[in-house]
Amino acid sequence: MAKKTNKLKIIPLGGLGEIGKNITVFEYKDDIIVVDCGLTFPEDEMLGIDVVIPDITYLIKNKEKIRGIILTHGHEDHIGGLPYALAKLDLPVYGTKLTLGLVENKLKEHRLDKVNLIEIKASDKIKLGCFTVEIIKTSHSIPDSVALAINTPVGTVVHTGDFKIDYTPINDNLIDLHKFAEIGSKGVLVLLADSTNVERPGYTMSEKTVGDTFNDIFLKAPARIIVATFASNVHRVQQVIDAAELYNRKVIVSGRSMVNTINVAYDLGYLRIKEGTLIDINDMHKYPNNEIVILTTGSQGEPMSALSRMAFSEHRKIELVPEDLVVISASPIPGNEKTVFRVINKLMEIGAKVIYESLADVHVSGHACQEELKLIHTLLKPKFFIPVHGEYRHLKRHGELAMELGMPKENIFIASNGSVIEFTKNSGTINQYVQSGNILVDGLGIGDVGNIVLRDRKHLSEDGLIVVVVTMSKQEGKVIAGPDIISRGFVYVRESEDLMEEAREVVRDVLFECEKRNITDWATLKSSIRDALRGFLYEKIKRNPMILPIIMEV
Repeated sequence: MAKKTNKLKIIPLGGLGEIGKNITVFEYKDDIIVVDCGLTFPEDEMLGIDVVIPDITYLIKNKEKIRGIILTHGHEDHIGGLPYALAKLDLPVYGTKLTLGLVENKLKEHRLDKVNLIEIKASDKIKLGCFTVEIIKTSHSIPDSVALAINTPVGTVVHTGDFKIDYTPINDNLIDLHKFAEIGSKGVLVLLADSTNVERPGYTMSEKTVGDTFNDIFLKAPARIIVATFASNVHRVQQVIDAAELYNRKVIVSGRSMVNTINVAYDLGYLRIKEGTLIDINDMHKYPNNEIVILTTGSQGEPMSALSRMAFSEHRKIELVPEDLVVISASPIPGNEKTVFRVINKLMEIGAKVIYESLADVHVSGHACQEELKLIHTLLKPKFFIPVHGEYRHLKRHGELAMELGMPKENIFIASNGSVIEFTKNSGTINQYVQSGNILVDGLGIGDVGNIVLRDRKHLSEDGLIVVVVTMSKQEGKVIAGPDIISRGFVYVRESEDLMEEAREVVRDVLFECEKRNITDWATLKSSIRDALRGFLYEKIKRNPMILPIIMEV
């Protein structure tokens, strides 16, 4: 009988076919390690949903095998799902200093205080079951980001995390290309690489270019400057502070996530801020406008963010005036373009001057473009390749890029969330699928809102609601009162009294018909009312509201 060969399983539970929600499982025999555990933000049709987290059913089923979670960096799409996962799994979490600082904040909010957080740094090697994980320093838009070289019994797997190659980074955040070359020279079985910017040719610009643009803008700005960026982009925050200090401006921080990130980054030594640079928002009136910089969240046009509240004159402390200069130092995440431009239009209506990405170099990406990706592929020379972190078009293009570099098509796996990709030393196959997908978080409810609830919310939002109330006698089964019709989001009742009266008449006829045929079963009564009313309303005004019949017995 042939000896059964043990295989390495790589199972992406999130981050494939989408931007965000990154989580990947590595399994060999009785050992599992997990890389990252992120969240993503809801799509337009996910009405009322706050965030979307990965389905970790597979991990819960195999929890005794898991040796730990390793984080590549501190962005929400890599750490945001952790509190939800750790509420169900008792696992050690490995991450660099800043990453764990941001995680700790998150865990406090979720009242998880017993989590074992283990700090790691570049060039560390961690032994987790049969895996040895080597930590490699990379560049990204947040400090302390790392790639992982995972030594497994069948070969080395490299997971790049999110990265770019920046030769002039902020705060000595240089990617360790030497380490990539060294690992490549020993042989790499599988590469998993960031695909976010694979459609862009050339190189991603250096973060330094943004600093030069800021210096130029701050020099020429006659009055107050408002800069909106991602709270987690610590390098960008540093450059705003540097430019403010260069031109003797005071900095006010607005937005809860911005305040939290700056506090953590400053306490851990990742931000340099001179004494007296940061001032309280309540002391703003003590300085002339040309000595003020406001650093805020809201670069994605989020409705509740500080910048949106300023644009719509709803901010309690900050009122924009025509001579203000607003710099939006971020590019819209795909899908957010409409909300971003809505805010820009509103700011311009106030009279403020707005500078955004297409007008000046006020933003550079934290992700590698084609030439940087080619360099990593060439240094590592992997046998097999799995593109990760991207929508299907990104994964497909990254696969084509690997083929252009000489990799055979059959060694490239364009996978989806839940794919189980199995490797031996010489072969790779997608054999099966495990449960994966979206868990929707709404308020404190996790996973209790599914497709049916979303479908109902969509129906209500588009067509409105009609409630029909009928009171019947318990003994005789006759109608005592009603039908009363209450409408929400369907028609304005006061102006549609004739329509409502006709609708009541339709319901009366149905009840009379049921009484005549001696039907007293509630389910039948309700469906008869619903069907008759739906037909009548559609015929009259071509609308299809949700109809809820309520029958009360007295």
